[in-house]
Amino acid sequence: MSYTINRMISEAGIDDVDARARKALADHGFGVLTEIDVKATMKKKLDVEMKGYRILGACNPKMAHQAIGIEPRVGAMLPCNVILREVEGGVEVSAIDPVASMQAIENTELIRVAGQVRDLLADAVAAI
Repeated sequence: MSYTINRMISEAGIDDVDARARKALADHGFGVLTEIDVKATMKKKLDVEMKGYRILGACNPKMAHQAIGIEPRVGAMLPCNVILREVEGGVEVSAIDPVASMQAIENTELIRVAGQVRDLLADAVAAI
C-alpha cells in the first residue's frame, strides 16, 4: 500500500503550486495549520542547499473532530501533511494517505473516517 497520494505539476514553480494547493485544500474543507519550509530550515540549521521542499499541515476540522471522538489519542497523528517538492520538470505534491497512517490503530470506525479524509485529500490533490 502506498502511503501518499501523489501528483506532478509540470512547468510550475513551488510558490505557484503552494498557492494552488492551499486553495484546493480550502475548497475541500481543509485549513493549513502548520507550514515548514524545509529548504530554509536546512540552510539555517545545517548550512546545506537543497531544492524547494515545504510541508503543509492540513486539517479538516469536521473530520478531525470525528476522529478524535472515536480515538482521543489520534491527535498524535494529525494534521495530514502535504509536501511540495521541487523536482526535475516541476513540483511534486504528496499528501499522506490517512488510511495508511491509521493502520497502527485497530479501530474500524476510525479507518472508515480515514477513508473519507483520503477521498477528500485525493480530490484536493487532483484539483491543484
